[in-house]
Amino acid sequence: MNKQGIGDFKYHVGIGSLAHIATRDDRVCVLNILGGESSDVTPVSHAWSGGNVVFGTAPGKGGQVLATPAGDIAVYNNGREGLQAGHRFNCGVVYLPPSAARDGVAELIRVNAELKKVFIITEKISVHDAREIRAMGQQAGVDIFGANGLGVADAWNQVRLGGALGGDNPGDTLRPGSIAIFSNSGGFSTTIAQYLRMSGWGTTTVISSGKDVYIHYAAPEFAFALANDARSKAAVLYCEPGGYYELDAKFTKPVVACVVGRWKSKLTRAVGHAGAMAGGSDDAQAKERWFMTKFGVDGIFSPDNPKFSARGAVVTNIAHIPAALTAVMHANATMPDFEPEGSLALKPWFGSDAGLALPAGLALPVVEAIAPYEAQIEQVNRQIGSIPPRQTMKDASGASQMDAQTQVSSLHGMSMLQAATLPFESLVKLALLHEPGDDNDRGLIATAIAAHVNLHATPELAAAQASREEGNAPNAVLAAAATILGPRRQQTAREAAVLMIDRFAAARLKNAQDEAFDFGTIDITGCESLVRATPDGRAVALLAALQARRVKSLPVRWLTSLPGHPSAEAVLAAITTTLAWGPLSSKRISRLTAESLPWWMMLFGTLIGASADASRHEPGRFCGFCASELLSERSLAEIGFAALLGLHPTEDDLFAFQTLVGLLLTNGPGAISAQGAKGAVSADGPESPERVQINKALIGFLTHTGYAHGGNGYEGIVFLNEQFRDAGLGDPSDPSHGIDLRALAARTVERYARYKAERKSTGSLDIAKLPGVNHPVFKDKPVNHDPREVFIRELLEQRGETNAFHDYYRALVQALFDAGVSRNVYCVNVDAVIAALLLKMLWQPMRRGEIGEHDLETAAFTIFLYPRMLGCAAEIDDHMNRGRNMDTRTVASKCRFVA
Repeated sequence: MNKQGIGDFKYHVGIGSLAHIATRDDRVCVLNILGGESSDVTPVSHAWSGGNVVFGTAPGKGGQVLATPAGDIAVYNNGREGLQAGHRFNCGVVYLPPSAARDGVAELIRVNAELKKVFIITEKISVHDAREIRAMGQQAGVDIFGANGLGVADAWNQVRLGGALGGDNPGDTLRPGSIAIFSNSGGFSTTIAQYLRMSGWGTTTVISSGKDVYIHYAAPEFAFALANDARSKAAVLYCEPGGYYELDAKFTKPVVACVVGRWKSKLTRAVGHAGAMAGGSDDAQAKERWFMTKFGVDGIFSPDNPKFSARGAVVTNIAHIPAALTAVMHANATMPDFEPEGSLALKPWFGSDAGLALPAGLALPVVEAIAPYEAQIEQVNRQIGSIPPRQTMKDASGASQMDAQTQVSSLHGMSMLQAATLPFESLVKLALLHEPGDDNDRGLIATAIAAHVNLHATPELAAAQASREEGNAPNAVLAAAATILGPRRQQTAREAAVLMIDRFAAARLKNAQDEAFDFGTIDITGCESLVRATPDGRAVALLAALQARRVKSLPVRWLTSLPGHPSAEAVLAAITTTLAWGPLSSKRISRLTAESLPWWMMLFGTLIGASADASRHEPGRFCGFCASELLSERSLAEIGFAALLGLHPTEDDLFAFQTLVGLLLTNGPGAISAQGAKGAVSADGPESPERVQINKALIGFLTHTGYAHGGNGYEGIVFLNEQFRDAGLGDPSDPSHGIDLRALAARTVERYARYKAERKSTGSLDIAKLPGVNHPVFKDKPVNHDPREVFIRELLEQRGETNAFHDYYRALVQALFDAGVSRNVYCVNVDAVIAALLLKMLWQPMRRGEIGEHDLETAAFTIFLYPRMLGCAAEIDDHMNRGRNMDTRTVASKCRFVA
């Protein structure tokens, strides 16, 4: 027969007051006491509660003990063994898996007639098992709490039964007071108690009710026990959607109800807590209405709109609970339990606004940390540059990533679509300094790199030209030049950068463009290495170019203020220190990155220069640009275009070239060119950065680039060239070019359909695909689009530009569908865009006979190398800072022999 217990309940309830839920007289048996959660939590509960756990069970581990600060707890194979050993208990705590929880509760009830309370920590117990647990508890007169809860705690009695309420130091959060807490969430039970304490409210009994489908000790039982607890003047309830427990609860004391989970009303299944169902009339908004009716209020309480009564208030943000409770209690002529103990508002010990102008609400003031942290923070603040943790980087990257859905890669958080709209110089800064920079930065970068593109009479040019004349591919030509630019070639510039960074850091420089900074605060002892007794022609040219570009640089001005004449290496170091100072100070890059920048600038300039035939390198001239013009006027896009094609670009050419550079900047960490670069660093040992040779790492990228990875843009150009060879196209950028692109596409499709039919009739499964058409990720819709191609198309439309080759590709995919060759309209993929942009630049020079088929292939290949050089530089730098020795190697156990 069911035992009804006390009160007006139609079922058994054995506890009449919150004061009786967790007492110092309770003795506890913990099931699965050696499990992962229990072994962490039980020792804290046992010690804080004065040693209330008499024993625990763990099948097969009888005889062991669980060590706690209050002494060892004996472990038995089951509850009966513990009772036979003379232990007595009235509370059970269940940490068993869901499938075993019912049997665990059944054992406790069966073997122990003194059992009065069971606390089930286990979550997601099946409804069938929960019903049986409910029936067993009712039949035996046992109160059950949970499941999926964190037990209960009583601040007055200093007792915790089951779970981690109050954390590792319950006394820090659970200060005795007058407020009871009943919460569906265990974690928020502790958070709410802490919020209340900060506002001067202590707690009585805190109950983590859990949120499985069945809540065994629910809001009605809590309301009854609250009414009978003289210590508790009010309560806080934290409620989630699901169940009608709160509707049935009859509260006689003030209550603040926090109702969360409005978003779950759009779902049709349990999310998070198993009982937090949605889609019925017990959703969050329904519960809000229940409480508003109970309290006689017409809205949600917020600090800006305080809706409350003496009976209570409803909030939807736990941060508003203290203010709502204080308002409700003030209406009941009740003051807080004690003085507020502080504020939970963020009080950051250190911070960075990353150069953003933040509104007052977000610009949090930094406060001084407590000892001993203030000394450590002071040391961190004085540290220049970041120190990323070392980690395995075989298939990972801290620089680039690929979105698997859109196939749009990004570098340091910037998508390649956005990168396609930026100047070449901005992409250099993005790759190495994690930001695109401003006009000042672009002027500095253009000058620094342009200073190294004319390789007349240098061994770098000799090596590159020898490789070129032997018929090597462009990547091998550039690799030959890179081998010459080893660590010693720019060692002086790197040493100058190290010296400047040290001196400016000691002087607390904040802004490297600060015109008003006092040079007198910078120690110039030992700076003799930065200057010469006589003028350095290269330095003079660099300084004149910087002046012509009107760039601001405190390091450059400081350098020119020193007694003597700056060396070219020192000017380069001053430029790179200016570029790096912002990211360095905000710890977005490491010192190693900043100190390596002179080497990178030389390498980038050298590789651009080496891509041009030796005949275009002359004393004082490069590709038709005089030295002063090169340094002080030309952009890197103009210089790169001239190096690539031997032509001075038009505005449309520059747009196409720049767009290509941005689109091709990176292909994500999985590209073989990136793997080659990272492998070269890993083999050198990135944990010993002084051993890493950046030029060798770039060679790793170059050797892993070829006609399949890098040169495939040429296939699209060849295809387009064949289609347009006899079409009479004059200017592909002329909207009135006079070519019927739909008819041209239809003829292409007709030939391709015949080709496919012939191959199939001979039984061949090897059918060549049309270059630039379709993409495995973007398919199976009636009309398919590659978002990268869409972006470029829209960019062209905004500029009012025409590209006959791009338009032809769009006509081609429609013609394939119209002719029944494809089941749907394929997408024009990004390879087609690359080919169309390239051929548009090269079409007229090719028609005039200025470049031939071989030059076309070389140009298509080399234009890939320029941007990927930057993308792989980012991977190299990331790996130098973050990677581990040999961490790109495949372990022997995963290697296979193929016969």
